[in-house]
Amino acid sequence: MKRREGGLARRARGEGAVPPGRTATPSERTKRRPADRSTDTPRAELSWPDARLVRECVAGNEAAWSALLDKYKNLIFSIPVRRGLPREDASDVFQRVCLLLLAELPHLREPKALPMWLIRVTSHECERWRRQEHPYAARDTTEDAAAEIADERPLAEETLVQLKEEQVVREAVLALPPRCGRLIEMLFFEAPARPYQEIAAQLGLATGSIGFIRGRCLTRLRRELERLGFR
Repeated sequence: MKRREGGLARRARGEGAVPPGRTATPSERTKRRPADRSTDTPRAELSWPDARLVRECVAGNEAAWSALLDKYKNLIFSIPVRRGLPREDASDVFQRVCLLLLAELPHLREPKALPMWLIRVTSHECERWRRQEHPYAARDTTEDAAAEIADERPLAEETLVQLKEEQVVREAVLALPPRCGRLIEMLFFEAPARPYQEIAAQLGLATGSIGFIRGRCLTRLRRELERLGFR
């Protein structure tokens, strides 16, 4: 058990926990290959509810830990980005929150509260970063200096609602067949948008079929969003 938990801890420190703002190295891509979304074989762990994911993580299941990170990594990373942290520092916050999450899982009484726990802890880590990076900021009253410091106020209610809605969309995309989910990501979540020829080449599809498959995947996505209660 200790050896497996050690493996989870290594993943939380960076092996398999690559934040969205950083490109995986070749070795990391090799280690993450079983989770490649370019095939039509879904990962069973991605369909597990949070309660089962947490239980399996506590038992040392590394596949469950990878699935949990896949589910929530964009939620975690989006918060320091919203707070105005540079991407490198946002990546540091991400890794720190992953370690805190790993330590907290055995004590998490209500898995349904995990998204809000992550939002609260990540916001706190952003404030901790601000205090470390700007220890004398409170003494500087100039508007220009204040504008450079990440906002330490609690997230506004509308921001919390937006974060929750964005997370529901991410979960719906993860629930799609891998190739379908990857197509949605490439078409709607990447900037600039990729041409159909490039998407077709990467996914092994005919260029002329992208439009049809796009419509079918959007229908699946809409049904999944409805299942998750998204309005």
